[in-house]
Amino acid sequence: MAQSVWKKRVSVISLSENMKIPPNKPKAWYGCRHTQVLLMCLCFLCCYAIRVTMSVAIEAMTNAATANPNFEEYHWEDSMKRMILSSFFCGYICTQIPGSIIARQWSAKNLFAVALVICGLVTIIVPPAAHFGGPVAVIITRVTAGLAQGTVLPILHTLLSRWVPPEERGRLGTFVYSGGWVGNVISLLSSGYLSASPIGWPSCFYVWGSICILCGIAFFLFGKDSPSEHPGISLDEKEYIEISLGVTEISEKPPTPWISMLTSLPVWALLVTQCTHNWGFWMLLTEIPSYMTSIMNFKIQENGLATALPYLTAWIVSFPISYVSDLCIKRNIVTTQASRKICNTFSQWIPAFALIGLAYVNKDQWMLAEAILIIAVSTNIASYCGHNVNHMDLSPNFAGTLMGFTNAAANICSIFAPIVAGWIAPDPEDIMQWRNVFFLSAGLYFVGNLIFILFGSSKIQPWNDTVKRRRDSTLDNVTKAPTSIATIKELRDIEKIP
Repeated sequence: MAQSVWKKRVSVISLSENMKIPPNKPKAWYGCRHTQVLLMCLCFLCCYAIRVTMSVAIEAMTNAATANPNFEEYHWEDSMKRMILSSFFCGYICTQIPGSIIARQWSAKNLFAVALVICGLVTIIVPPAAHFGGPVAVIITRVTAGLAQGTVLPILHTLLSRWVPPEERGRLGTFVYSGGWVGNVISLLSSGYLSASPIGWPSCFYVWGSICILCGIAFFLFGKDSPSEHPGISLDEKEYIEISLGVTEISEKPPTPWISMLTSLPVWALLVTQCTHNWGFWMLLTEIPSYMTSIMNFKIQENGLATALPYLTAWIVSFPISYVSDLCIKRNIVTTQASRKICNTFSQWIPAFALIGLAYVNKDQWMLAEAILIIAVSTNIASYCGHNVNHMDLSPNFAGTLMGFTNAAANICSIFAPIVAGWIAPDPEDIMQWRNVFFLSAGLYFVGNLIFILFGSSKIQPWNDTVKRRRDSTLDNVTKAPTSIATIKELRDIEKIP
């Protein structure tokens, strides 16, 4: 009798583990998950705006003739300017992994709100810091802003892995991260005009610092860590999200499988392509304003517009790219893995060829230079359907931690990108030196994506769910072993496993 009862229980457990129940999509076209995604997008917009406003404002701070000459001008060398631009990342890389752990163990929502408020406060004090403390004080404010923002990507990956079903991952994930590109556009445009306006370059920091604080407060009030914590979510939407993600509520969170993660080949392929992507992205973002001013002789207002237009185009292009990516996966036109690699190729190899072309543009061909920049930057956004969501593919349970690890390493490249550009092109008015900068970035783009094509994967890794692995192993041993008192004890132990 006991034998038949326990065999039946084993078969029921095994069936429930192996059977995939397709979730029913909610009838409402707009739900709580969309509100959360919109909040994340707006907050991420502020984060990028604060990063980028310095790229434009520092030109006005050090060359008043390009903006409003009535405000204080600082005679900082180009090496000091690059030090200020890269100092943000010195803080940024330090909190990636700690931020991912805190977001998973404590509260991603609360940590995000705190990070935004801190970032806004230190941005507001940049003008008085420059006046009273000089470049060293400015560097301290930027490092602090980097420390706060270092937690942001792990937080967003943690939140997205809890809120976004896999079939919506491409477009909703891209929507959130494209907020950063919109932040680039708005910040580049507004910073140029604010710097030349009657309120001068200090207003760049006052305006964006204040907006960032307001967004942090809004996310603290309205953001939620998961569907189970949202009091207003409908039952059908909650079930749709949780069944799609295979969510199981457990009281204890399993430890991070660091050894398995660090010895995983797909993780290292992801790391390499993310490093090369960051190098190219931040090389474009931090150095193009200098390129447009020094080579194309743009003034500060024109510089902001010329630098912002490619990012505006990228934001527009992100919608059809992410929609087509998800649609092809949903209709089984391509596999998830193929889609990730195609999108990543689109995002790195096309910009690589565009940068090579940009290297041969003459000083009087500013329209051609702008067109090439639009191609290089707008195609780069396909990475959000490529390697950027691959963290959630490999490990939904540890997506934030994985992002913290890869992004910490990748942003070392962000630190060195403007510094290396200074070494390669010490004379910003020498177009031949800029050519070497573009060649280097193009080569890194090509190699990084090639490694992702060869060794990348979209399959959930075995170390993603240590609890499930332990339970499956026990079930397998029990079903193969003869029934006995020991077998019954093992089956009872299974019930204790979450």
